[in-house]
Amino acid sequence: MPRGQKSKLRARERRRQAHAETQSLEDAQATGAAAAAAAAAAAAEGESPSSVYPPFEDRPQNMPAAGTSSTPEGPQGTTNASAAASCTNSDEGTNGQKKESSKSFKGTEDLRRDPLHMKVALLVHFLLHKYQKKEPITKSEMLKFVIKKYKYHFNEILKRASEHMELAFGLDLKEVDPTRHCYALVSKLDLTSNGTMNEEENPPKTGLLMIVLGVIFINGNCAPEEEIWEVLNMMGVHAERKHFIYGDPKKVITEDLVKLNYLEYRQVANSNPPRYEFLWGPRAHAETSKMKILEFLAKIHDTVPSAFPFWYEEALRDEEERAQARMAARARAAAMASARSRAMASNFSQAT
Repeated sequence: MPRGQKSKLRARERRRQAHAETQSLEDAQATGAAAAAAAAAAAAEGESPSSVYPPFEDRPQNMPAAGTSSTPEGPQGTTNASAAASCTNSDEGTNGQKKESSKSFKGTEDLRRDPLHMKVALLVHFLLHKYQKKEPITKSEMLKFVIKKYKYHFNEILKRASEHMELAFGLDLKEVDPTRHCYALVSKLDLTSNGTMNEEENPPKTGLLMIVLGVIFINGNCAPEEEIWEVLNMMGVHAERKHFIYGDPKKVITEDLVKLNYLEYRQVANSNPPRYEFLWGPRAHAETSKMKILEFLAKIHDTVPSAFPFWYEEALRDEEERAQARMAARARAAAMASARSRAMASNFSQAT
């Protein structure tokens, strides 16, 4: 083949690869904001992740009594609080939609203007894709497919993307091989192999669950449903509105997570009309702790668990009780093993 024709073919192939790569980045940018949920939206707009999460204070005196609820609720579970927040009147609802559309547009514009924010959102999308596909995450791939010419900002981009993955999805990014710079995303819950939330096919809901568990904890370990939705509404998650990450949030927390035993959802005793409340389910008690949840909530607000002494002391007591339970379980296991060993020795001596 003539040299000139070879050069043309090579140039054409380079253009084809460049076009495919550009299209891939455009697709990632289009879906990156949705993949990152509220946290990635904050990244796109240059906000602190804590700005999209509600504040909480160490004020046990304002805490409702366990097992009680303050706002009536229909049997279908739609709270008056959430209804009042979004359905006061049609004009207000329309204005709310316009504001959300304006904010979404502003986020897209910020992504285009600030390449670093765009890279954070793209990296969040990339990490989520790798997690769902169960594929290894390497620094070389992140540099090649996402960071590119911003390699000198790699550490900053990775730090911010990791923070958003943790707060939006409850996933920690850990370096598992420092030599080859390989990373893995690990759920903040110690998910077992049976009855998991199927997060490989769907966006992880651990972050949403962690928030709900936190609200339950700071409400005296039993939170009225309207308290849950009041907090979630502040995050842009509404019972009556489909969420682009969590789908049907009401179904997720009142059905899916209940069936998986992460949450307990029950009617308040003697309530008429019926009111409902949430408690930690058995799997939540087994796979996380009050201290882990408090650490998660404290990190959202850029502080430390001890900044909330009331909840911190309760979490410390919980840690101590768990440690004592583990020691007792080990002691029982050792005693049973010793008893079996003595029985086997006795049977052997009798046989001989």
